[in-house]
Amino acid sequence: IENRADDVCKVLEEQRSIPLYLHSAAYASQHGEMAQYNRSYQANFDCKEAIEHAISAHYADNRLDTESAVKAVLEKFGSERVQFILANTIQHKDSDGRVSRDNKAWAKTIPMPEDSGASRHSDYLMVDQVNPGLTDLFTRQFRKVAQEQQKSSVLQKLKQEPPARKPAAPKKREPER
Repeated sequence: IENRADDVCKVLEEQRSIPLYLHSAAYASQHGEMAQYNRSYQANFDCKEAIEHAISAHYADNRLDTESAVKAVLEKFGSERVQFILANTIQHKDSDGRVSRDNKAWAKTIPMPEDSGASRHSDYLMVDQVNPGLTDLFTRQFRKVAQEQQKSSVLQKLKQEPPARKPAAPKKREPER
């Protein structure tokens, strides 16, 4: 059991450590970075499926437990990748009235690969197996959690930095007598 738990933790850490690749497949091919592109794409696809699964698993009695759903996905993938998948999904659903204006405006601020409009790859990274209204609720909770994490991160940095020292004021010289 202990070994299995270690293996699960190792897999989760490996999944979280795969960097998000924000260039197109064409760029990756031209620059010899297809391995990084493919690893990131697979992690993105796994994240999309995890979001769909979390929403389905935490939806009951016409209610989505957004806190638990978001927490489950963030533990596996980290906020950068989850943010990317949600923003990609919402950008593709720009005309869907079940997605709030706030989430649509937020999604437009998230950078996407250069060829995301021309490439079909971004289509495969859309959360589309659950109701867009539930995706909207999940996104709202994710943004709240991400904002709280960012605030606490800034607070931690401020606590760790030594206070800025003011330069000593020059000593006043006494007039000579």
